[in-house]
Amino acid sequence: MTGRLHVQRLTLSRLVPSLTDTEPLIESPNLAPRQPVSAIRLEQGRLRLQRLFWGLTPPWLKVLDHAPHCARAETLNQRAMFSEAFSARRCVIPVSGFYVWKIQAHSKQPYLVTHVNRGPLLLGALWCRYHTTLSAFTDSTALISVPANACLSSLTDRLPVVIPPEALMRWLDPTTDLEALNALLMPAPLELLGAFPVSKHVNNPAYQSSSCAHPVGPMLRWAVP
Repeated sequence: MTGRLHVQRLTLSRLVPSLTDTEPLIESPNLAPRQPVSAIRLEQGRLRLQRLFWGLTPPWLKVLDHAPHCARAETLNQRAMFSEAFSARRCVIPVSGFYVWKIQAHSKQPYLVTHVNRGPLLLGALWCRYHTTLSAFTDSTALISVPANACLSSLTDRLPVVIPPEALMRWLDPTTDLEALNALLMPAPLELLGAFPVSKHVNNPAYQSSSCAHPVGPMLRWAVP
């Protein structure tokens, strides 16, 4: 499952033309959990890009290091930490890619997963609000993971769910029923994503060079028989 995001040079105005009232996009070639991340939410009928803390922190959570940055789609309705947020508070995190690590004999090889044409992706997530005082609060988020598709399952067993742009409003609308939501929690189409190996410098979350996204090998992508 991904623990890092690549967020660089996103053309959100083309991907989400109705996006308004945006805060500056948080960009990073190697964004780790427990940091702010930009997310798109639906507020009063308008799509807004806003800053959230990456790591779900419900009010009763006592140890910040225990804040989950991912939630499994299969158990969203079974765990109290996730069920209420999933039913009423969903968002998407726009990215240019995300990292996974392939387990090898003596090490792990990082791969950057991207759209095959290197365009932006919308990753499905949920969010919650923690009031520190009557007027101050912190909003936090966790990605939702689904099983990896057949193309990328050799790298990892789980990937973030990708929300198609045409399903964005359905995903964000708090009145959407659970059956319609669950229909979106599926592995990405085989032809949508590709992945290529990158430098192991990515293993260090402090490494913030643009070279994080430089391929060190060919892209793994679905080949039509």
